[in-house]
Amino acid sequence: MKKKWLWLGVFCAIVGGAQVTDEKLKSAQGDSASWLMYGRNYSAWRYSELAQINASNVARLTPRWIYQTGAGPLQNTPLVFDGVMYATGSANRAFAIDLLTGRPIWRYAKPVPEGVQGCCGTPNRGFAAQGDRLFKMNAEAMLVALDAKSGGVLWETKVDDYKKGFSATGAPLVVGNKVIVGIAGAEFGVRAFVDAYDVTTGERLWRFYTVAGPEDPVGRKTWGGDSWKQGGGSTWVTGSYDPELNLTYWGTGNPGPDMDGDVRPGDNLYTCSMVALDVETGKLKWHYQFTPHDVHDWDATEDPVLVDIKKNGVSVKALLHANRNGFFYALDRTNGKVLAAQPYTKVTWAKGIGPDGRPILVPGQDPTEKGNESCPGLGGGHNWQPTAYSPQTGLYYFGSTDGCELFFKHKQEYVEGLRYQNSTTEHVPNKRNEGSVLAVDPTTGATKWRVPLISSPSAGMLATGGGLVFTGDGQGYVMALDARSGKLLWKFQAGGRVSGAAITYTFRGKQLLTVTAGDAIFTFALPE
Repeated sequence: MKKKWLWLGVFCAIVGGAQVTDEKLKSAQGDSASWLMYGRNYSAWRYSELAQINASNVARLTPRWIYQTGAGPLQNTPLVFDGVMYATGSANRAFAIDLLTGRPIWRYAKPVPEGVQGCCGTPNRGFAAQGDRLFKMNAEAMLVALDAKSGGVLWETKVDDYKKGFSATGAPLVVGNKVIVGIAGAEFGVRAFVDAYDVTTGERLWRFYTVAGPEDPVGRKTWGGDSWKQGGGSTWVTGSYDPELNLTYWGTGNPGPDMDGDVRPGDNLYTCSMVALDVETGKLKWHYQFTPHDVHDWDATEDPVLVDIKKNGVSVKALLHANRNGFFYALDRTNGKVLAAQPYTKVTWAKGIGPDGRPILVPGQDPTEKGNESCPGLGGGHNWQPTAYSPQTGLYYFGSTDGCELFFKHKQEYVEGLRYQNSTTEHVPNKRNEGSVLAVDPTTGATKWRVPLISSPSAGMLATGGGLVFTGDGQGYVMALDARSGKLLWKFQAGGRVSGAAITYTFRGKQLLTVTAGDAIFTFALPE
């Protein structure tokens, strides 16, 4: 009987087919049985009100099923709806998995063309969904629409040419009739952008270049000569969206080449920035540049989290951002003005953020041919791994690599399609980088607690109504922390590096937790 029941679960998943409507996406925060987008809701909170799993019982969590994908290392955030989990893997692979059994319903795979170079392999961070369709970016800078029931390809759209150095790793964001996507490739001298495509046809509706060119005379002046043509500015982490303002927010990456700023004098707009774009037109409404003329590879692609906070007794629409440069920022998301900015790790390149919003630079921190020590290191501070905000505690959670590196500068001629970084880094001799998970008060930027880790953090965050924060590390441990104090309450050795971020949802009335680690997808539950 049990075997028959398991296969019945798969059959129900196959023939099911609830539609992911615009209304469901807008109200995703209140849907306990689903996880409908990369950041859970349009504000990218990664918070669930579910509390069946809580501080008093989380130590009892055990695996319910484990699915070995063979498509790691996994960095994705799975989607869940209608009894099915949809997950992506590296090298253009994806899966639909039955929630009851953990068995695959369908698999998608497409060979990665020779010549796709991406900076850091071919990971993928997940799907977006609308109607009965799933949308993902393939490594060769291709946007693909799949049928959620079968995994069949509905359409493919070439976003740009991988032979020029473009690639794609991020999860799309669906808003109305638009699939909004970013692009990678700044280490190869591309000129990056944010695009919107029609969900039905795959036709491009608009493009915003994150490197100002001739069509933007003011921004163009921040690039010496023709350096804007190889300006970088990748958008490789999913943005967020404010329905009231009808603005989508995307962080942008490093200018190109990374560490030789001599060949690109000026602030280099709109790299290392947050850009607010009108969803209908793609027009820039405002920008804020965290690191003008970046020479340390401090991408600002870290997820923009939308929260209303109190400043001087007044509620303000804010955007929270833990930047790779070592500073936490709260911006007014209506205009980009700085509300709070505080360092969360050791910072040597700037004394602080001035009243004009610009960093107060410390001289002598730029890369040199012999190598120059600066803090944080090339990877941050905080990097791409998703953050979380809990309205229950009012705290913002993220991981940090705490330490410094030697930054080198080299000369290199630009060749289309080849790496154009002009740089290397090395660890500082006899100094070991450390890691931590921390909770920040978004109204002030003050760190409320910090938990040290054995290694640099590798996983994102999930906050829950059970008073918990879930994360993981490069040693293979999945962890649950007390959301108010940071106390470790549970850990599980998954046998592979934990990347991406956990999700939680209910299935048949029971709260489940799903985490990716190494090549595998783990789903946990409390024992019956």
